[in-house]
Amino acid sequence: MTDPIDVVRDFCESWVKGDLDAIMAFFTDDAVYHNIPIAPVSGTAAIRETIAGFTAGVDTIEFRVNNIAAAGNVVLTERVDVFVMPTVTVELPVMGAFEVVDGKIVAWRDYFDLNQFMSQLPQT
Repeated sequence: MTDPIDVVRDFCESWVKGDLDAIMAFFTDDAVYHNIPIAPVSGTAAIRETIAGFTAGVDTIEFRVNNIAAAGNVVLTERVDVFVMPTVTVELPVMGAFEVVDGKIVAWRDYFDLNQFMSQLPQT
């Protein structure tokens, strides 16, 4: 059995490669992703579509994990998500909660301030 904290650590490290297929391989078919304050999505097709939507126009994404802790199959991450775009780099503090079963993510919830993200984008 794979340790849940290792699964989440590997998941976070996988983002910098920008390989959506590799990222999606971490999820169960019926996983739930709740990118709070946005509505949750269920299933890999919806999760893929959501991730593709917020990564469009982004050159690279890095999840810088400052702290990680686990209790059973629940893993918490305190991180800074870095979005490198052609004209700006956005750094967003995020608190993530992951539920891992049999080496796969069954639930992922991220808590962040959407205004903090939006305020770093160029004004049009």
